[in-house]
Amino acid sequence: MSYQVLARKWRPRKFAELVGQEHVVRALTNALDTGRMHHAYLFTGTRGVGKTTIARIFAKSLNCERGQSADPCGECAVCTAVDEGRFVDLLEIDAASNTGVDDVREVIENAQYAPSRGRFKVYLVDEVHMLSKNAFNALLKTLEEPPPHVKFLLATTDPQKLPVTVLSRCLKFNLKRLLPEQISGQMRHILGAENIAYDDGAIGELARAADGSLRDGLSLLDQAIAYGGGALHAEDVRNMLGSVARGQVLGVLDALAAGDGERLLAECTQIASYSPDFGGVLDDIASVLHRLQLIQLIPGYRPEDDGGDDALLALAGRIAPEDVQLYYQIATAGRRDLALAPDARTGFEMALLRMLAFRPGDGVPAARTERPAPAPSRPAAPAPARPAAAAERQHESPPSSRAAPAPTPTVAAAPISRDEHGLPDWETLIERAGLRGPFGLLAQNAVLRERDGQTLVLALQPAHMSLAVEPMVSQMEERIGQALGERIRLRFVNASQAAVAQTPAARAAQAHDAAQAAAERAIEGDPLVQSLKREFGARVLPQSVKPRDNESGAV
Repeated sequence: MSYQVLARKWRPRKFAELVGQEHVVRALTNALDTGRMHHAYLFTGTRGVGKTTIARIFAKSLNCERGQSADPCGECAVCTAVDEGRFVDLLEIDAASNTGVDDVREVIENAQYAPSRGRFKVYLVDEVHMLSKNAFNALLKTLEEPPPHVKFLLATTDPQKLPVTVLSRCLKFNLKRLLPEQISGQMRHILGAENIAYDDGAIGELARAADGSLRDGLSLLDQAIAYGGGALHAEDVRNMLGSVARGQVLGVLDALAAGDGERLLAECTQIASYSPDFGGVLDDIASVLHRLQLIQLIPGYRPEDDGGDDALLALAGRIAPEDVQLYYQIATAGRRDLALAPDARTGFEMALLRMLAFRPGDGVPAARTERPAPAPSRPAAPAPARPAAAAERQHESPPSSRAAPAPTPTVAAAPISRDEHGLPDWETLIERAGLRGPFGLLAQNAVLRERDGQTLVLALQPAHMSLAVEPMVSQMEERIGQALGERIRLRFVNASQAAVAQTPAARAAQAHDAAQAAAERAIEGDPLVQSLKREFGARVLPQSVKPRDNESGAV
């Protein structure tokens, strides 16, 4: 006997065997039990969720020899013929290959004749959206007023392409994508019945790869069984799918939480050694971030079927909730941008490096994990003379094509202090304008050079000029203008490293380094620490010393 693939062998033959789609089953069951049946049904949904399966079960329910009901016997000649695809009164039409008006005209002509064996003649039209316009027009009259012995069951993955005139003549049921838990549950049931050994991790990988389609999941299950020589092992499944272990995803996020760029790159290299689908890896990262956010924000939530609960819980305590949101956005955007990258690995690594570089709470690079101590007060730096600024504007960003701002001022809070040249204190202005995330990163790495009418000229190193793009600049202008109480424009110019040595980000980094050095000196000078070093040969690990917020002491 030839082998029958799992998707066909385990195709549901009764409504009770269907996975998911309870809303559709309930409506059809009630219609069959009460005899209140429509003449045309439309089943929509992605591939492999049960559209044609439900239609076939419905055909059996209508024509079962033991009577019309929602629970066909499955044993009579009619039920057996439907299951084997040879029931003469169930006519399955593939609209993808029978799109013309002549094909539909044949259906219309045959619909007038009484069924040969059953009570109803059932027309199952798959991918009905593929019919031509003329074919739809020919079908409309029969679809609206069919003979009493005819039922139309239409199935499509793209209902938006159906004419409104067809939609209005059908009862529409939208079949849902199945959850990974539903798919994995059915897989476990099948593997148990087939007496096949499996790892839970392998089932989880396959269920996620099925992408909501049980049929696709069972096809992957068949492939995985063959790949594993009759058994399912997580490592084999990951190699087959080109996916990576959940522990490696957690390793990436752990490196991000520590702000450790070197380790992050090492994790990327290890992942790349498996030749994975990098888009799938970014999907896995987004999935884990979603679970981290649930742990952080939903009291009592605990992850299911992850196999790494403790690691997730620990990680949830190390990454700020706003960072999780930012990382998730970067992961999903990076997934879309992979096709634009020079190669998939480059796009993947740049997405992770973007997570490392940006953070929503401040403008300091994310590699610096500690909050810097506040910079000491300082007098406002005098603005450089115009000739020097003009000399460095030879590589400035292109002038904006936006219209000149209107002179109407907006209402501002408490005035911002200005230096002798009339320039506002840049750090105060950043805080007052609420510049965070990418805006903060751009602002913190800039120096306010001069004012030219309503334009503020900001100096940047060439490495940061890529941030000064629309629509970011426009939004920064609006926020800074509100803080100043007047309409302004921004112009960014290239400058040497020495010219922008005193950016807010640089001063914050210097203050942090100074506080760190002071904390290490305080620990080394502590009498108890000195005693431990003398008596037990102890030593202080510098990376374990962290300065207190707003203090130079250590914790």
